[in-house]
Amino acid sequence: MPDATERTGGLDVRLRQQVPIPLDARVSCAPGEVLALVGPSGSGKSTILRAIAGLNRITEGRISSNGQLWFDSETGVNVPTRQRRVGLVFQSYALFPHLSARANVMEALDGGSSRARVRRADELLELVRLEGLELRRPAQLSGGQQQRVALARALARDPEVLLLDEPFSAVDRVTRQRLHRELGQLRSQLRMPIVLVTHDLEEAVQLSDRMSILYHGQTLQDGPTFEILTRPANRSVARLIDQKNIFAAEVLERSKRAGTIRLQWGDNKIEVLFRDTFAVGETVDWVIPTGSVILHRRVKPSRGIRENPVHGRIESMVRLGETVLVAINVEGYETHPLFMSISSHAATRNSLAPGERIGVSLRRDDIHLMKASSIHEDDQP
Repeated sequence: MPDATERTGGLDVRLRQQVPIPLDARVSCAPGEVLALVGPSGSGKSTILRAIAGLNRITEGRISSNGQLWFDSETGVNVPTRQRRVGLVFQSYALFPHLSARANVMEALDGGSSRARVRRADELLELVRLEGLELRRPAQLSGGQQQRVALARALARDPEVLLLDEPFSAVDRVTRQRLHRELGQLRSQLRMPIVLVTHDLEEAVQLSDRMSILYHGQTLQDGPTFEILTRPANRSVARLIDQKNIFAAEVLERSKRAGTIRLQWGDNKIEVLFRDTFAVGETVDWVIPTGSVILHRRVKPSRGIRENPVHGRIESMVRLGETVLVAINVEGYETHPLFMSISSHAATRNSLAPGERIGVSLRRDDIHLMKASSIHEDDQP
Protein backbone atom coordinates (compact mmCIF):
# COMPACT_ATOMS: atom_id res chain seq x y z
CA MET A 1 0.00 0.00 0.00
CA PRO A 2 1.54 3.35 -0.98
CA ASP A 3 1.96 6.03 1.64
CA ALA A 4 -0.62 8.79 1.51
CA THR A 5 2.04 11.25 0.36
CA GLU A 6 2.55 9.10 -2.73
CA ARG A 7 -1.12 9.04 -3.72
CA THR A 8 -2.11 11.11 -6.72
CA GLY A 9 -4.46 14.01 -5.99
CA GLY A 10 -7.33 13.57 -3.58
CA LEU A 11 -7.55 14.51 0.07
CA ASP A 12 -4.64 14.49 2.51
CA VAL A 13 -5.14 15.36 6.18
CA ARG A 14 -2.79 15.49 9.19
CA LEU A 15 -4.29 16.79 12.45
CA ARG A 16 -2.82 17.08 15.97
CA GLN A 17 -4.04 18.75 19.15
CA GLN A 18 -4.40 18.11 22.89
CA VAL A 19 -7.56 20.10 23.69
CA PRO A 20 -10.52 20.31 23.60
CA ILE A 21 -10.56 16.91 21.85
CA PRO A 22 -7.19 15.09 21.60
CA LEU A 23 -6.25 14.26 18.02
CA ASP A 24 -3.35 12.56 16.33
CA ALA A 25 -5.00 11.61 13.05
CA ARG A 26 -3.85 10.95 9.52
CA VAL A 27 -6.42 10.63 6.72
CA SER A 28 -6.03 10.22 2.96
CA CYS A 29 -8.57 9.48 0.26
CA ALA A 30 -8.02 9.39 -3.50
CA PRO A 31 -10.56 10.56 -6.12
CA GLY A 32 -13.25 7.94 -6.60
CA GLU A 33 -12.56 6.26 -3.25
CA VAL A 34 -14.82 5.96 -0.23
CA LEU A 35 -12.95 6.25 3.07
CA ALA A 36 -14.80 5.24 6.25
CA LEU A 37 -13.78 6.80 9.57
CA VAL A 38 -14.58 4.12 12.13
CA GLY A 39 -14.36 4.19 15.90
CA PRO A 40 -16.42 4.44 19.08
CA SER A 41 -18.20 7.62 20.20
CA GLY A 42 -15.69 10.27 21.19
CA SER A 43 -12.94 8.97 18.91
CA GLY A 44 -12.83 12.21 16.89
CA LYS A 45 -14.58 11.11 13.68
CA SER A 46 -16.95 14.08 13.35
CA THR A 47 -14.26 16.50 14.57
CA ILE A 48 -12.02 15.41 11.70
CA LEU A 49 -14.87 15.81 9.21
CA ARG A 50 -15.70 19.29 10.46
CA ALA A 51 -12.01 20.26 10.33
CA ILE A 52 -11.87 19.20 6.66
CA ALA A 53 -14.94 21.35 5.98
CA GLY A 54 -13.38 24.30 7.83
CA LEU A 55 -16.02 24.29 10.57
CA ASN A 56 -13.48 23.38 13.29
CA ARG A 57 -9.98 24.82 13.55
CA ILE A 58 -7.40 22.35 14.81
CA THR A 59 -4.32 23.45 16.77
CA GLU A 60 -1.75 21.82 14.51
CA GLY A 61 -1.80 20.13 11.14
CA ARG A 62 -2.30 20.36 7.40
CA ILE A 63 -5.23 19.75 5.03
CA SER A 64 -4.91 19.71 1.25
CA SER A 65 -7.25 18.77 -1.58
CA ASN A 66 -5.98 18.01 -5.09
CA GLY A 67 -2.76 19.80 -4.22
CA GLN A 68 -4.55 22.94 -2.97
CA LEU A 69 -3.75 23.90 0.61
CA TRP A 70 -6.83 24.47 2.75
CA PHE A 71 -5.19 24.56 6.17
CA ASP A 72 -1.61 24.73 7.41
CA SER A 73 -0.87 25.65 11.00
CA GLU A 74 2.81 26.35 10.25
CA THR A 75 2.18 28.97 7.56
CA GLY A 76 -1.13 30.27 8.93
CA VAL A 77 -3.20 29.19 5.92
CA ASN A 78 -6.88 28.64 6.76
CA VAL A 79 -9.21 28.82 3.76
CA PRO A 80 -12.76 29.79 4.86
CA THR A 81 -15.46 27.13 4.65
CA ARG A 82 -17.33 28.88 1.84
CA GLN A 83 -14.18 28.81 -0.31
CA ARG A 84 -13.50 25.11 0.20
CA ARG A 85 -15.22 23.02 -2.44
CA VAL A 86 -16.76 20.63 0.05
CA GLY A 87 -20.14 18.94 -0.01
CA LEU A 88 -21.32 18.03 3.50
CA VAL A 89 -24.28 15.83 4.43
CA PHE A 90 -25.18 16.02 8.12
CA GLN A 91 -26.79 13.31 10.22
CA SER A 92 -29.89 15.52 10.63
CA TYR A 93 -29.87 16.53 6.89
CA ALA A 94 -30.36 20.23 7.94
CA LEU A 95 -32.94 20.93 5.22
CA PHE A 96 -34.95 24.16 5.18
CA PRO A 97 -38.44 22.97 6.24
CA HIS A 98 -40.30 25.78 4.43
CA LEU A 99 -38.60 25.13 1.06
CA SER A 100 -39.30 22.47 -1.54
CA ALA A 101 -36.75 19.81 -2.45
CA ARG A 102 -35.87 21.84 -5.54
CA ALA A 103 -35.51 25.09 -3.59
CA ASN A 104 -33.32 23.37 -0.96
CA VAL A 105 -30.93 22.27 -3.69
CA MET A 106 -31.04 25.67 -5.39
CA GLU A 107 -29.88 27.32 -2.16
CA ALA A 108 -26.49 25.65 -2.64
CA LEU A 109 -26.06 26.67 -6.30
CA ASP A 110 -23.82 29.62 -7.13
CA GLY A 111 -24.87 32.15 -9.75
CA GLY A 112 -26.62 31.54 -13.04
CA SER A 113 -30.09 32.48 -14.19
CA SER A 114 -33.15 31.30 -12.34
CA ARG A 115 -34.03 28.95 -15.19
CA ALA A 116 -30.53 27.48 -15.26
CA ARG A 117 -30.56 26.96 -11.49
CA VAL A 118 -33.93 25.18 -11.64
CA ARG A 119 -32.64 22.96 -14.43
CA ARG A 120 -29.47 22.09 -12.50
CA ALA A 121 -31.39 21.40 -9.28
CA ASP A 122 -33.74 19.06 -11.13
CA GLU A 123 -30.77 17.27 -12.72
CA LEU A 124 -29.28 16.64 -9.29
CA LEU A 125 -32.61 15.44 -7.87
CA GLU A 126 -32.90 13.06 -10.81
CA LEU A 127 -29.37 11.85 -10.13
CA VAL A 128 -30.46 10.82 -6.61
CA ARG A 129 -33.73 9.33 -7.92
CA LEU A 130 -36.14 12.02 -6.75
CA GLU A 131 -37.59 13.04 -10.09
CA GLY A 132 -41.27 13.94 -9.71
CA LEU A 133 -40.81 15.03 -6.08
CA GLU A 134 -39.15 18.38 -6.79
CA LEU A 135 -41.95 20.49 -5.24
CA ARG A 136 -42.42 18.52 -2.03
CA ARG A 137 -41.26 20.00 1.27
CA PRO A 138 -39.17 17.93 3.73
CA ALA A 139 -42.22 17.10 5.88
CA GLN A 140 -43.82 15.51 2.81
CA LEU A 141 -40.81 13.27 2.18
CA SER A 142 -39.70 10.07 3.88
CA GLY A 143 -36.46 9.97 5.84
CA GLY A 144 -34.68 8.28 2.93
CA GLN A 145 -35.98 10.89 0.49
CA GLN A 146 -34.84 13.72 2.78
CA GLN A 147 -31.39 12.13 2.88
CA ARG A 148 -31.30 12.16 -0.94
CA VAL A 149 -32.27 15.84 -1.03
CA ALA A 150 -29.40 16.57 1.38
CA LEU A 151 -27.04 14.63 -0.88
CA ALA A 152 -28.25 16.48 -3.99
CA ARG A 153 -27.74 19.79 -2.17
CA ALA A 154 -24.21 18.76 -1.20
CA LEU A 155 -23.45 17.90 -4.84
CA ALA A 156 -24.86 21.26 -5.97
CA ARG A 157 -21.66 22.91 -4.79
CA ASP A 158 -19.73 20.89 -7.38
CA PRO A 159 -17.47 19.69 -4.57
CA GLU A 160 -13.94 18.35 -4.76
CA VAL A 161 -14.63 16.33 -1.61
CA LEU A 162 -17.89 14.82 -0.35
CA LEU A 163 -18.24 14.45 3.43
CA LEU A 164 -20.96 12.22 4.91
CA ASP A 165 -21.52 12.50 8.68
CA GLU A 166 -23.59 9.47 9.84
CA PRO A 167 -25.92 10.08 6.87
CA PHE A 168 -27.96 6.89 7.22
CA SER A 169 -28.45 6.72 10.99
CA ALA A 170 -31.87 8.40 11.01
CA VAL A 171 -33.59 5.90 8.71
CA ASP A 172 -34.83 2.35 9.26
CA ARG A 173 -32.74 -0.67 8.34
CA VAL A 174 -34.56 -1.48 5.08
CA THR A 175 -34.26 2.13 3.87
CA ARG A 176 -30.62 2.19 4.96
CA GLN A 177 -29.81 -0.89 2.88
CA ARG A 178 -31.49 0.65 -0.15
CA LEU A 179 -29.57 3.90 0.30
CA HIS A 180 -26.34 1.90 0.60
CA ARG A 181 -27.03 0.31 -2.78
CA GLU A 182 -27.90 3.64 -4.35
CA LEU A 183 -24.75 5.30 -3.04
CA GLY A 184 -22.77 2.36 -4.40
CA GLN A 185 -24.29 2.95 -7.84
CA LEU A 186 -23.92 6.73 -7.62
CA ARG A 187 -20.27 6.75 -6.58
CA SER A 188 -19.16 5.57 -10.04
CA GLN A 189 -20.32 8.97 -11.31
CA LEU A 190 -18.63 10.93 -8.52
CA ARG A 191 -14.93 11.16 -9.26
CA MET A 192 -14.06 12.73 -5.93
CA PRO A 193 -12.89 11.56 -2.51
CA ILE A 194 -15.84 10.55 -0.31
CA VAL A 195 -15.30 10.47 3.46
CA LEU A 196 -17.93 8.63 5.47
CA VAL A 197 -18.24 8.89 9.26
CA THR A 198 -20.06 5.90 10.70
CA HIS A 199 -20.35 3.96 13.95
CA ASP A 200 -21.70 0.98 11.99
CA LEU A 201 -18.90 -1.43 11.05
CA GLU A 202 -21.14 -3.36 8.67
CA GLU A 203 -21.96 -0.13 6.86
CA ALA A 204 -18.28 0.79 6.63
CA VAL A 205 -17.42 -2.62 5.19
CA GLN A 206 -20.22 -2.46 2.61
CA LEU A 207 -19.46 1.04 1.35
CA SER A 208 -15.75 1.76 1.77
CA ASP A 209 -12.60 1.06 -0.20
CA ARG A 210 -10.47 2.19 2.72
CA MET A 211 -10.94 2.47 6.47
CA SER A 212 -9.30 4.61 9.10
CA ILE A 213 -9.64 3.12 12.59
CA LEU A 214 -9.74 5.78 15.31
CA TYR A 215 -9.58 5.53 19.08
CA HIS A 216 -9.34 8.49 21.47
CA GLY A 217 -8.55 10.73 18.49
CA GLN A 218 -5.64 8.62 17.28
CA THR A 219 -5.39 6.79 13.97
CA LEU A 220 -4.59 3.20 14.92
CA GLN A 221 -4.61 1.86 11.35
CA ASP A 222 -5.42 3.20 7.89
CA GLY A 223 -5.63 1.14 4.72
CA PRO A 224 -7.77 -0.90 2.33
CA THR A 225 -10.87 -2.21 4.05
CA PHE A 226 -10.19 -5.90 3.36
CA GLU A 227 -6.62 -5.57 4.60
CA ILE A 228 -7.72 -4.07 7.91
CA LEU A 229 -10.42 -6.71 8.38
CA THR A 230 -8.00 -9.59 7.77
CA ARG A 231 -4.72 -8.03 8.93
CA PRO A 232 -5.42 -5.76 11.92
CA ALA A 233 -2.33 -3.95 13.17
CA ASN A 234 -2.78 -4.96 16.80
CA ARG A 235 -5.19 -6.27 19.42
CA SER A 236 -6.86 -2.86 19.83
CA VAL A 237 -7.72 -2.65 16.12
CA ALA A 238 -8.91 -6.24 16.13
CA ARG A 239 -11.34 -5.43 18.92
CA LEU A 240 -12.60 -2.26 17.24
CA ILE A 241 -13.41 -4.18 14.05
CA ASP A 242 -15.23 -6.78 16.17
CA GLN A 243 -12.83 -9.67 15.69
CA LYS A 244 -14.11 -12.24 18.17
CA ASN A 245 -11.16 -14.64 18.03
CA ILE A 246 -8.20 -12.78 19.56
CA PHE A 247 -5.70 -14.91 21.43
CA ALA A 248 -2.13 -14.96 22.74
CA ALA A 249 0.37 -17.74 22.02
CA GLU A 250 4.11 -18.46 22.16
CA VAL A 251 6.28 -19.01 19.09
CA LEU A 252 7.45 -22.59 19.45
CA GLU A 253 9.51 -22.99 16.28
CA ARG A 254 9.89 -21.39 12.87
CA SER A 255 11.10 -22.55 9.50
CA LYS A 256 11.68 -20.11 6.69
CA ARG A 257 12.35 -23.01 4.35
CA ALA A 258 9.02 -24.66 5.12
CA GLY A 259 7.32 -21.27 5.24
CA THR A 260 5.72 -21.94 8.62
CA ILE A 261 5.68 -20.93 12.26
CA ARG A 262 4.34 -23.21 14.99
CA LEU A 263 2.65 -21.72 18.03
CA GLN A 264 1.93 -23.09 21.47
CA TRP A 265 -1.65 -22.07 22.29
CA GLY A 266 -2.52 -23.43 25.70
CA ASP A 267 -2.05 -27.19 25.31
CA ASN A 268 -2.53 -26.98 21.54
CA LYS A 269 0.03 -26.55 18.79
CA ILE A 270 -1.05 -24.64 15.69
CA GLU A 271 0.73 -23.86 12.46
CA VAL A 272 0.68 -20.49 10.67
CA LEU A 273 2.39 -18.98 7.64
CA PHE A 274 5.96 -17.79 8.15
CA ARG A 275 6.68 -14.17 9.00
CA ASP A 276 10.23 -13.05 9.73
CA THR A 277 9.03 -10.55 12.34
CA PHE A 278 8.60 -13.06 15.16
CA ALA A 279 11.26 -14.98 17.09
CA VAL A 280 11.19 -18.36 18.87
CA GLY A 281 10.05 -17.89 22.47
CA GLU A 282 8.22 -14.64 21.72
CA THR A 283 4.64 -14.14 22.88
CA VAL A 284 2.39 -12.98 20.04
CA ASP A 285 -1.26 -12.05 19.58
CA TRP A 286 -3.16 -13.80 16.82
CA VAL A 287 -6.59 -13.59 15.24
CA ILE A 288 -8.70 -15.78 12.99
CA PRO A 289 -12.08 -14.84 11.43
CA THR A 290 -15.06 -16.81 12.70
CA GLY A 291 -15.68 -18.01 9.15
CA SER A 292 -12.20 -19.58 9.01
CA VAL A 293 -12.98 -21.97 11.86
CA ILE A 294 -14.15 -25.09 9.98
CA LEU A 295 -16.38 -27.73 11.52
CA HIS A 296 -15.23 -31.35 11.24
CA ARG A 297 -17.82 -33.68 9.80
CA ARG A 298 -18.30 -36.72 12.00
CA VAL A 299 -17.56 -39.07 9.10
CA LYS A 300 -14.52 -37.07 7.95
CA PRO A 301 -12.03 -36.16 10.69
CA SER A 302 -9.09 -33.78 10.21
CA ARG A 303 -6.14 -34.96 8.14
CA GLY A 304 -3.52 -33.74 10.62
CA ILE A 305 -1.57 -30.89 12.09
CA ARG A 306 -1.58 -28.77 8.92
CA GLU A 307 -5.31 -28.29 9.37
CA ASN A 308 -4.80 -27.16 12.97
CA PRO A 309 -7.42 -29.44 14.51
CA VAL A 310 -8.72 -28.64 17.99
CA HIS A 311 -11.60 -30.04 20.00
CA GLY A 312 -13.99 -28.67 22.56
CA ARG A 313 -17.56 -28.40 23.73
CA ILE A 314 -20.18 -25.97 22.48
CA GLU A 315 -20.83 -23.33 25.15
CA SER A 316 -23.56 -21.40 23.32
CA MET A 317 -25.19 -20.85 19.94
CA VAL A 318 -26.69 -17.56 18.72
CA ARG A 319 -28.68 -17.34 15.50
CA LEU A 320 -27.89 -14.23 13.44
CA GLY A 321 -30.21 -14.40 10.45
CA GLU A 322 -29.03 -17.25 8.23
CA THR A 323 -25.85 -17.66 10.28
CA VAL A 324 -25.24 -19.25 13.67
CA LEU A 325 -22.43 -17.98 15.90
CA VAL A 326 -21.07 -20.90 17.91
CA ALA A 327 -18.92 -20.40 21.05
CA ILE A 328 -16.59 -23.36 21.73
CA ASN A 329 -14.73 -24.07 24.95
CA VAL A 330 -11.49 -25.46 23.50
CA GLU A 331 -9.80 -28.32 25.32
CA GLY A 332 -6.45 -27.18 26.65
CA TYR A 333 -7.39 -23.48 26.51
CA GLU A 334 -9.82 -22.18 29.10
CA THR A 335 -9.24 -18.40 28.95
CA HIS A 336 -12.11 -17.56 26.59
CA PRO A 337 -14.10 -19.31 23.86
CA LEU A 338 -13.25 -19.82 20.22
CA PHE A 339 -16.05 -18.57 17.95
CA MET A 340 -17.19 -20.19 14.71
CA SER A 341 -19.79 -18.89 12.26
CA ILE A 342 -21.70 -21.51 10.31
CA SER A 343 -24.85 -21.48 8.20
CA SER A 344 -28.02 -22.34 10.09
CA HIS A 345 -28.58 -25.16 7.59
CA ALA A 346 -25.17 -26.69 8.36
CA ALA A 347 -25.73 -26.30 12.10
CA THR A 348 -29.04 -28.17 11.83
CA ARG A 349 -27.63 -30.84 9.52
CA ASN A 350 -24.80 -31.54 11.96
CA SER A 351 -27.15 -31.54 14.98
CA LEU A 352 -25.09 -28.91 16.81
CA ALA A 353 -26.25 -28.14 20.34
CA PRO A 354 -24.81 -26.62 23.53
CA GLY A 355 -22.78 -29.16 25.51
CA GLU A 356 -21.90 -31.28 22.48
CA ARG A 357 -18.22 -32.12 21.84
CA ILE A 358 -17.03 -31.15 18.35
CA GLY A 359 -13.82 -30.86 16.36
CA VAL A 360 -12.84 -27.86 14.25
CA SER A 361 -9.89 -26.79 12.14
CA LEU A 362 -8.26 -23.37 12.12
CA ARG A 363 -7.42 -22.40 8.55
CA ARG A 364 -3.67 -21.84 8.57
CA ASP A 365 -3.64 -19.24 5.80
CA ASP A 366 -6.25 -17.12 7.58
CA ILE A 367 -4.44 -16.86 10.92
CA HIS A 368 -2.88 -13.43 11.36
CA LEU A 369 -0.04 -12.78 13.82
CA MET A 370 0.48 -9.46 15.62
CA LYS A 371 2.98 -8.11 18.09
CA ALA A 372 1.79 -8.84 21.62
CA SER A 373 -0.13 -5.92 23.06
CA SER A 374 1.66 -3.85 25.68
CA ILE A 375 -1.59 -2.19 26.74
CA HIS A 376 -3.25 -3.42 29.91
CA GLU A 377 -6.39 -5.42 29.20
CA ASP A 378 -8.65 -2.85 30.93
CA ASP A 379 -7.28 0.00 28.81
CA GLN A 380 -8.00 -1.58 25.46
CA PRO A 381 -11.08 -0.75 23.37
